[in-house]
Amino acid sequence: MDDVSYMVRGKTRAVCQRELDRLCRLLGARATNAPSDSVGRGWVARAVPDTKAPAEDDGRGSSVSG
Repeated sequence: MDDVSYMVRGKTRAVCQRELDRLCRLLGARATNAPSDSVGRGWVARAVPDTKAPAEDDGRGSSVSG
């Protein structure tokens, strides 16, 4: 299980999906499930932080020059 997870809830599937996509884009997260209305109140989706390193990272960590 991940240490952190995010939940999105919306009145419609479209609203839930739009906000899930927005959350993932802004927070660097990835969806763990598609929007579902099986839990009762509205549509729900979840995401977790994406732990993959950025493509330009060479594996040595970041450095500050100056």
